[in-house]
Amino acid sequence: MLCALTVRKVKPGTAEEFIENFRPPDDEYPGGWKRFFAIRNLADENEVITFGLFDGDLDQLNASQAEDNKYEDRINAVAPFIESTGTSGVFEVLVDQSID
Repeated sequence: MLCALTVRKVKPGTAEEFIENFRPPDDEYPGGWKRFFAIRNLADENEVITFGLFDGDLDQLNASQAEDNKYEDRINAVAPFIESTGTSGVFEVLVDQSID
């Protein structure tokens, strides 16, 4: 399992617009993607972290993001809202544990 994660600072007051434009429509998740999260820092409402869980290897993830340029289209759609980007990468999930 892989986790694609990016930390961004969005322009003041644009977090909701950013999330709405970045989030893929429910019917457009390519194969392999299991979950998508968008979270906002309670101490800084302009810091937004997006991450998704992908069941596959890095080549499959890259192919999924390249499919029909939909990921690139979403990145271009949110560019006007982004002030800066911090950590961004693909990480291997080492522990996946539900706690009930």
